Amino acid sequence: MSGSTLPLEITDLRTTLFTRRGEMKAVDGLSLTVGAGETVALVGESGCGKSLSALSIMRLLPDPPARIVGGQVKLNGRDIVPLPEETMLGIRGKEIGMIFQDPISSLNPVTTVEKQIVEVLMTHTELGRGQARVRAHELLELVGMPDAARRLDAYPHQLSGGMCQRVVIAMAIACSPSVLIADEPTTALDVTVQAQVLALLKKLQADAGMAMIFITHDLGVVAETADRVVVMYAGRKVEEASVDELFENPLHPYTVGLIGATPTPGAERAERLADIPGMVPPLNALPQGCAFAPRCTRVMDRCLTEKPALTVPGPGRLVACFAAQGG
Repeated sequence: MSGSTLPLEITDLRTTLFTRRGEMKAVDGLSLTVGAGETVALVGESGCGKSLSALSIMRLLPDPPARIVGGQVKLNGRDIVPLPEETMLGIRGKEIGMIFQDPISSLNPVTTVEKQIVEVLMTHTELGRGQARVRAHELLELVGMPDAARRLDAYPHQLSGGMCQRVVIAMAIACSPSVLIADEPTTALDVTVQAQVLALLKKLQADAGMAMIFITHDLGVVAETADRVVVMYAGRKVEEASVDELFENPLHPYTVGLIGATPTPGAERAERLADIPGMVPPLNALPQGCAFAPRCTRVMDRCLTEKPALTVPGPGRLVACFAAQGG
């Protein structure tokens, strides 16, 4: 498959926050591709740059203080970074959709479910209002909304969190986008509903062949949903691998720590999970060398002064770590 035919191809994406405390590199040289029907997970702790990467891809950054300062985001072969906002309004929702973390705050509280889905359809398709209403009902049934016909007249506050997330998903896929970004889509939901939403997303993607970026801090979810995994730390990609290779042989000490902190299904409750000491450094106080060095169990002298570049330790794998590269 040539690069121009990939649904999503990101090259050296750089997003900077311009603040009174100086310039902060929130997304620092991110490159990744997502093929049709493929799910790539972005993982890492809060503050690692996952959500800002998603907002950069969607061109939804709050400006000020955030701005894309370099790189390309090719959507179906077209770089959308330089496009004017008027053009982006026609692209968001039609070619690329997004599911946000908090489903309730993603919806208009004073507008019915039907009107919100109909608005998306009438903005991006040739459907008339009557046809859009019929399609809105079909979409709610597609995403497994209980008693879909009755929910069309409901307001968001009358629905549970899981129902609101189904509405958000219906809106995101209403126009059959080729790319879907799901930013922590199950964080605000209870465990049972989480499983239902994950199964729904997998089915919708399989049926439509969408490319999907799945953002999460939960590697347990990654194991169930992703084909490939990109591990981020302090705005940079530090490891990339297929999901099987990542769990079988993690190379970066940060990835090892994340896996160690993930509960194992069926394990005893008394099992003590590993933790990663310390916290993700603030963007205005990054270490001189490797950003993970102050928390790393394999730190070497050069880690304190040099930033490791991404290298290729094997087919389909990338890692930015001197220890993993043999020192």
